[in-house]
Amino acid sequence: LEVWYGTSANPARKYPHSLEVVCSPLGRVGVNTALANALVAEALSAGRIEPLTGYGEVRREVRVPDADTRFDFCLDGPAGRCWVEVKSMTLAGGDGRGAFPDAVSARALRHVQTLAERRRQGERAVLLFCAQHTGIRWATTADEIHPAYGVAVRAAVIEGVEVLAWGCRIEPGSISLAGPLPVRLP
Repeated sequence: LEVWYGTSANPARKYPHSLEVVCSPLGRVGVNTALANALVAEALSAGRIEPLTGYGEVRREVRVPDADTRFDFCLDGPAGRCWVEVKSMTLAGGDGRGAFPDAVSARALRHVQTLAERRRQGERAVLLFCAQHTGIRWATTADEIHPAYGVAVRAAVIEGVEVLAWGCRIEPGSISLAGPLPVRLP
């Protein structure tokens, strides 16, 4: 099994190296979950996520009014406000299926429920799966791992929450968003 790691010059770090990519039989997997938000932030700033263009202001880690949580992004512009929550998707199946979550997550469930509430308040709400696995060709919920999450996502979609998925290009020395992937909800 081949792995790729990065080296930091930061003297304050306890360890200079970080695991970044695992090369599996199904593809290259970006294991740095924090990178998903950085990739999306870069793409939002460059206007490369077409469904999320047209907003003049992009803020990160914004506290949600009347909720005990933050969303990864809050976009503001002439069309109004849009809340975006990014989830790093690395669980892949041999048929190109990518699924989230890879473990039960009360936090992820709360985020979906809060996105639905923002939508009920008249604001745009988007769940964006960042597929950090080159073997993923389409995205869905991992109902077999966290059934309640799948139920919540489907209920949120009925409320008007949008679910997007974006794949990644993973090459030696760089990881970037490659383009949109289909989302199929059971």
